[in-house]
Amino acid sequence: MSRISLGLVKALRSQSLQARSTWQLRQDALPALLQTRRFFGWSSNSGDDGKKGDVPESTGTSESSTDERQSGRKSKRTSAAAQEGAIVPVKQDGHLRKDSSGFEPVCMALPLFGRPLFPWHNQLIQITSPKIAKEILSLTENSKKMTHIGFFLRKSMPNELPKEGEEEDLLPSAKLEDMSGEDPMEVLHNVGTIGRVAQAVPVWSPKDGEVVAVQMLVQGAGVVRLEKVLNKGPPLQVQIAQITPEEWDGKDEMVRATMNETILTVQEIMKVSSSFREHAQYVNQSLQQRNARVQPDAVAHLAASLTTAEGAELQQVLDATNPLDKLRLALELLKKELEVAKLQQKISNQIEEKMSKNQREFMLREQLKSIKKELGIDKDDGSETILQKFKERLEGKEVPKEAKEAIDTEFEKFANLAKESQEYQMTRNYLDWLSSMPWSVYSKDTFDLKKAREILDRDHYGLADIKDRIREFIAVGVLRGSMQGKILCFVGPPGVGKTSIGKSIAEALGREFYRFSVGGLYDVAEIKGHRRTYVGAMPGKIIQCLKKVQTSNPLVLIDEVDKIGRGHHGDPSSALLELLDPSQNSAFMDHYLDVAVDCSNILFVCTANVLDTIPGPLLDRMEVIRLTGYDLQEKMKIAEQYLVPNAMVEVGLKQKKAEAQSEVQVQKVAEEVEKSEDAKPQEPEPEPEVKAEPKQLKPEVKAEIETGAIESLIRWYCREAGVRNLQKHIERICRKLATKVVEKWEDKSQGTSSKDTDATGDAIDPSKSEVIELRVDEASLSEYVGKPVFTSDRLYEGQLPSGTVTGLAWTAMGGSVLYIEATALARRRSDPDKPATAPPMLAVTGQLGNVMKESSQIALLVARRQLQARGKDGFFEEHELFLHCPEGATPKDGPSAGVTMTTALLSLAMKKPIPTDLAMTGEVSLNGKVLAVGGIKEKTIAARRAGCKTLIFPEANRRDFDELPKYLQDGLNDLVAPSPSEFHLHFAFDRGLLIEG
Repeated sequence: MSRISLGLVKALRSQSLQARSTWQLRQDALPALLQTRRFFGWSSNSGDDGKKGDVPESTGTSESSTDERQSGRKSKRTSAAAQEGAIVPVKQDGHLRKDSSGFEPVCMALPLFGRPLFPWHNQLIQITSPKIAKEILSLTENSKKMTHIGFFLRKSMPNELPKEGEEEDLLPSAKLEDMSGEDPMEVLHNVGTIGRVAQAVPVWSPKDGEVVAVQMLVQGAGVVRLEKVLNKGPPLQVQIAQITPEEWDGKDEMVRATMNETILTVQEIMKVSSSFREHAQYVNQSLQQRNARVQPDAVAHLAASLTTAEGAELQQVLDATNPLDKLRLALELLKKELEVAKLQQKISNQIEEKMSKNQREFMLREQLKSIKKELGIDKDDGSETILQKFKERLEGKEVPKEAKEAIDTEFEKFANLAKESQEYQMTRNYLDWLSSMPWSVYSKDTFDLKKAREILDRDHYGLADIKDRIREFIAVGVLRGSMQGKILCFVGPPGVGKTSIGKSIAEALGREFYRFSVGGLYDVAEIKGHRRTYVGAMPGKIIQCLKKVQTSNPLVLIDEVDKIGRGHHGDPSSALLELLDPSQNSAFMDHYLDVAVDCSNILFVCTANVLDTIPGPLLDRMEVIRLTGYDLQEKMKIAEQYLVPNAMVEVGLKQKKAEAQSEVQVQKVAEEVEKSEDAKPQEPEPEPEVKAEPKQLKPEVKAEIETGAIESLIRWYCREAGVRNLQKHIERICRKLATKVVEKWEDKSQGTSSKDTDATGDAIDPSKSEVIELRVDEASLSEYVGKPVFTSDRLYEGQLPSGTVTGLAWTAMGGSVLYIEATALARRRSDPDKPATAPPMLAVTGQLGNVMKESSQIALLVARRQLQARGKDGFFEEHELFLHCPEGATPKDGPSAGVTMTTALLSLAMKKPIPTDLAMTGEVSLNGKVLAVGGIKEKTIAARRAGCKTLIFPEANRRDFDELPKYLQDGLNDLVAPSPSEFHLHFAFDRGLLIEG
């Protein structure tokens, strides 16, 4: 003991005490204190356990608040003690007061925080309260006999421990040792242990040399009960009573069996745990020195002290007085400790096996490296080579400061990693992405309006709005000297060229092009990347784009943005906000890279069919450009200039201009060579290979699709707004033409007999004899594409019946003609002379949506009011009304059919038919107001296709009508002229009200 104490004191005094606080001094002395604890293997006053690495553990939450503890100071027990005058001095003549039997009924008491002290058990306890420490040192120095102190376990720790620094020279545990502010009878367990202080080592303050703490070795002597508090101190002075265990004569078989099982369990744990074995041997040796005969309470105390159970469970063992109960409680704790020890041994064995396997693999790899090196076949790509490759990528790039710091950190980390490490490949991939990024690398923009217009006109017909917007973008770049990234959104029906125009815009601007589709995308990681900790983690699409194009200002086409999904992995549309927001994307943060990336110079182009499904915050960051469907004239131009020539080249009926020019040049060179060879004397050696070349030439083909056939194809087969379906039909025609060419060529080749030879004796080449001509006209169109899909533009060829009106509708595929049919049946009445009193009812059919059904109810109300104003009220009440929209298999919805429904009901009620060549559209309000609608161009195209020459639009749409191309306005009337013989319901532009013509 003295050797350990001297080592502790020497370790404390060897530290430099200048300019060091008491707290720092105690921290410096901690290793020496821990060394002392490990020697004994017992817990300290703060609840440390040597088997658990000397880490203090709190025993749980407090049973009462601070206010309750302060109020407990005035409990009945304390008040009674004060009334009896029981408060006595701590010492009398330098010694504790004792009774005549030798047992000290009055002693100093100290609280324990982690686990109780057991009899015949040594424990290292430290006291951090200066007052208590001085008192203990005074007792141990002045007392001739061993100093005994009572140790009682604290029931629970307070909710809020004292904070460090409230008093400069006190530790947080010092205030818990001071019981002057609490009721010890309520806070401490009544059963504790009287312990003998074997040795006490003081700790001095570096400032004034005063004692601030004490470390003491305590040996448990016996179990005692806390009877009365004499003085709260500090230190605490209490009156105790000795607890004598129940006598055991050795004849109780149950006690003997439980005691033997306890000893066997201890031995079994000793086999499993080496640290447990050392503690048990030491305590068993100490126990044998004190007891000649093994007692049940001694075995129970030994077993409980060896476990790592909680303080409350150990206190139960200490509280029990019956030998059998005490042994059972201790045995339960031992069984739990045995299971933990077995599990710990299993984990340890698994780790050892894994470590041994890894070490074996490491040794084999090192041997393999040495063998390869000796044989000269070492192709190991070491870390230095990889780092050098990464650094070469970064040369000449202006890497931002944040990214530079991250790269340098990863370089240093990667250089110290072994190839067998799990982080090696992860760090390598991360550095690969960081070094491959185009930091501050920009492509040169094209500031040429004329060239940009030529490229856009070359690849696309029409699309004036988009071409003008790109020219504006270039013009701004010319004036500013640089082009900032924008977000354009092209909205239109399928097949109008939204996706294909992105590549043309990139070529016109001189930028790299990258496209990715977000249709059905549900994982946010596709936009913002995965965390590097995941297996197979990768950056998002935009980082992949920058790595591929190697420029920081590409054109990125985000396709199908209106069809973006949303799943349990998050909302990708919300993740796009940071990427597309001009105020945020200058420091876009990808989850994988975890460094800011400047995306402000990227030109984003989004495509969508409709705007309804695009979230509002995302749509707010876009500049929307609408693409309307193509009419007949535009489709004709597109087919003649783009679709037919490209399809002819794809199937081999024609050649590209560059290839044709190269073949002409080759033919001219061949002719010049032949002429030069004829001028020279002929050589004796023939060259059959040169003469055989003309036989391999393809026949000359002249294939043509007439304009009338293309017009019929557009009118009767491809009425959609886009040209994708038209392109499919033209490619189908070209494939059939190619099949006919090959068949004719094969027939002529097989029909050439051996007599058909020229002067040289070679067979005549059919391709040279004639030209194969093929022509597709309107009459033969059905042979190539089958029967027409549409047989007529109109549902009614003749006069429309009363109650039937031609309406105009807009769909995602373009404009279409929508007929509204209304009819009525007279109601059956019991008394024909009395007028009908039932409200009018309208049955609507044709698979109409909720908005269109509501429009029918408004139309009925407006029609009733208009009929009542004309003095013809009663028709709708006396008849059952039915309204239908043909093509019932097609869903229909929208408010723009309100005017058409109102006209149909009035036409039915007044029995006046509507002209066949009249079409109308418009939303009607409850008061008869006509509201603006969309899709004027598509509806106008559909009306012209159906042969309608008179169109009725709301006054609010006059600007849209005026912006239509001239060829669409020619031959159309935008307002019906009144006629006395026919009923016309039109909308006056000056008032916007329903009136009768």
